[in-house]
Amino acid sequence: MEQLNCITKRVKYKHLTERERYKLEGYLEIKLSAKEIAKRLNKHKATVCREIKRGTILKIGYELDEYSVYRANIAQGDYERKVSNRERSLKIGKDKALEKYIRKRILKDKHSPDAVIGEIKRKGLNFKGMICTKTLYNYIDQGIFSGINNASLWEKRKQKKKKHRQIQRICLRNKGSRSIEERPQEVNNRLEYGHWEGDCVKSRFKKKSGLFVLTERKMREEIILKIKALTQEAILEAIDKLENKYQRYFKDKFKSITFDNGGEFLDWEAIEKSHLYQGKRTLVYFAHPYSSWERGTNENQNRMIRRFIPKGTDIAKISNKEVKKIENWMNNYPRKILGYRTASEMVLEATKNRFGVLN
Repeated sequence: MEQLNCITKRVKYKHLTERERYKLEGYLEIKLSAKEIAKRLNKHKATVCREIKRGTILKIGYELDEYSVYRANIAQGDYERKVSNRERSLKIGKDKALEKYIRKRILKDKHSPDAVIGEIKRKGLNFKGMICTKTLYNYIDQGIFSGINNASLWEKRKQKKKKHRQIQRICLRNKGSRSIEERPQEVNNRLEYGHWEGDCVKSRFKKKSGLFVLTERKMREEIILKIKALTQEAILEAIDKLENKYQRYFKDKFKSITFDNGGEFLDWEAIEKSHLYQGKRTLVYFAHPYSSWERGTNENQNRMIRRFIPKGTDIAKISNKEVKKIENWMNNYPRKILGYRTASEMVLEATKNRFGVLN
């Protein structure tokens, strides 16, 4: 009979269970042979012989004579101990392409482990040894990825959210402004595109330059503009620059902006007023004093900017090209809250590029 036509089924190898070991002990007590025991347990005779050897111990009788006997609990304990100490094969070791892809995304593209794994799953990329986010973090903790450690990650595992208390204080120098309490529910609940949070990223101590940053609440789109000083005039100039870019679409793209109570934003009436057309171009809201968490999206984006521009950096020495590069990186970063899609993809789909987004 040819090998290809062999009809003998190959039995998948299985370890003896604890119940089978106790059966084996009973069969030995009634003096059955290893061959007969193997037949009853549906195992190979060699398997039974090895198992008997594993669980055989020496005992001392009443007349102080030694004799050998098989004990199922001894064999089971030995089996469990060896299984627990057995070295587990690494899933990542099965696929060098996956390891190379992860290494590139974390070290070169500065993506988090969660963003890397989430993007792979969303795009349907096929790798042999696919792993989950938790496993990747464990590998990094264990030093399995050479060159990647916790210092390479801009943030560790997700931490518990801090509890914040509601602030009811009024900013005394900004009494006539529009409070965040007046903001419509569609803005609060992120139901509509076009509502932004604004802030400034400061330069090093005693340096006037900085960054004016705007973050869209729903899509997490980011706009970063370099300004010469953190003044009302510089902010107004930056807003006018955006209006010149988007022209008549500005009013649809920037339906509202929520600021903190920094002095550079206090001329909110000028910010709202269009310099190209009649009437208002946007609505300005102000968060409560000392309540940065009310603009949490913007604050989180600022943390990402600080990965590239650490505190103490002189922003005046950073070119507009570098600032644009950071903006593009943030808008093309896969985010868990967006289903591991990017802000660029979400905005392009929602607006069909009507505003020239990211162009």
